[in-house]
Amino acid sequence: MRNIDLETIKKIIKRYADGHAQFIVNAATAERYYRNENDILKDKPKAEKEDMDNPLRNADNRIPRNFHGLLVNQKAAYMFTAPPLFDIGKEEVNKRITEVLGDEYAKTTKDLCINSSNCSVSWLHYWVNSEGEFEYGVVDSKQIIPIWTSDLKKKLSGILRVYEQLDDADGETYVIYQYWNDVECQAYRKKSSDNLEDLQSYAMFNNYVDGTSTVEDTYPHDYGQVPFIPFFNNNINTSDLVNIKKLIDTYDKVFSGFVNDLEDIQEIIFVLSGYSGTDLAPFLQDLKKYKTVKLDDEEGKPGLSTITIDIPIEAREKLLEITRKAIFEQGQGVDPQPEAFGNASGVALKYLYSLLELKAGLMETEFKLAFGEFIRAICKYLNVECKSIIQTWTRTAITNDLELATIAGQSKGVISDKTIQKNHPWVEDADQEEKQIKKEQQAALNDADQYKATFGQEQDVNNDGKDK
Repeated sequence: MRNIDLETIKKIIKRYADGHAQFIVNAATAERYYRNENDILKDKPKAEKEDMDNPLRNADNRIPRNFHGLLVNQKAAYMFTAPPLFDIGKEEVNKRITEVLGDEYAKTTKDLCINSSNCSVSWLHYWVNSEGEFEYGVVDSKQIIPIWTSDLKKKLSGILRVYEQLDDADGETYVIYQYWNDVECQAYRKKSSDNLEDLQSYAMFNNYVDGTSTVEDTYPHDYGQVPFIPFFNNNINTSDLVNIKKLIDTYDKVFSGFVNDLEDIQEIIFVLSGYSGTDLAPFLQDLKKYKTVKLDDEEGKPGLSTITIDIPIEAREKLLEITRKAIFEQGQGVDPQPEAFGNASGVALKYLYSLLELKAGLMETEFKLAFGEFIRAICKYLNVECKSIIQTWTRTAITNDLELATIAGQSKGVISDKTIQKNHPWVEDADQEEKQIKKEQQAALNDADQYKATFGQEQDVNNDGKDK
């Protein structure tokens, strides 16, 4: 057990916490855009505020468009509507792994994808509870500060988890620091208003030894590694918002400005020359009631005119169209409103998903490594050998079922029935489908035997009658 003293923990926090601040800012921004809380909703710059004094500019609509949320949800649904399946070569062990993963596995994979897309990396934490059951969960990426080795493999040597917690006993808000390595976790805390020098050990773990429970500041474990697994978004460790944020901001500004102009154009500004009154209320009443306005001709140039706003509609429509197209190209997604879709063939549909598939492929490469580490941790918990892991990934996309079914029918005798069943659009589980086919074939065979036994015996009786 490598227990680290308090002063060393303070040095680790000082070294890594400051650099983590920018990560938190970027992650929080991406999560905000995912919730459709774009920058357009913030206060306008000073230069724009000065324009509010212009009487022609009264409308102040700020309309965000949730392109980032759409693109992230597209990827999550495309990759994890059917979560990855694992095969270590032993059917019985596969069933036990599936039982450990449980019902929450599908939702966890989706959460990992969304967190990685927003924060560039998501973290899966696993542990064994007091009842000896294997559990796991997704941790807020903003809470995790990883500590890597300096060699080429760049392995995870430690995790510093930082988060705030309200203490019910004294009503104070504390900052909790958990330092995890491959053998234990040490906990510390300080009041949110205190300095780092006020950091103290924090007893928060219930340790059970020989049926006795004690609350301690150290949690020993025998996982053999740091029980946190990183799931990186791509090979360069960036979020999905990086490439499209400025495009989204441009679209929001142009679209909101367009709406503001349409609202302002409905307000007519009257220009009065030689009006005999000083109060505008009688002027509006006369205009509404009599459809006339009384003007004073003493100045010799009485008159009434209006001012309206001209809107460059074509230019804005073109800019919005170009910006929207750029968002889906840079964001590597599928535009739900393509120019021409119709009854597209399989090749056309694949082309439609080509950019999304490229982005999904980069994530799959990173996630495969992480899932492999996760399954091996489960195998260690089950005390079973795990040499190799076969991962099966399924994409969920719009397909031309008629075309796929026709191809499957024409492939009979050319490829195996098993391959046809796996690729048929109506088959979700090829193994289960094969069992159902054999069951139906056996039932048909039994019916045929029963028919033959019944009617064959009757024919023999008739033949006996004729012989007599």
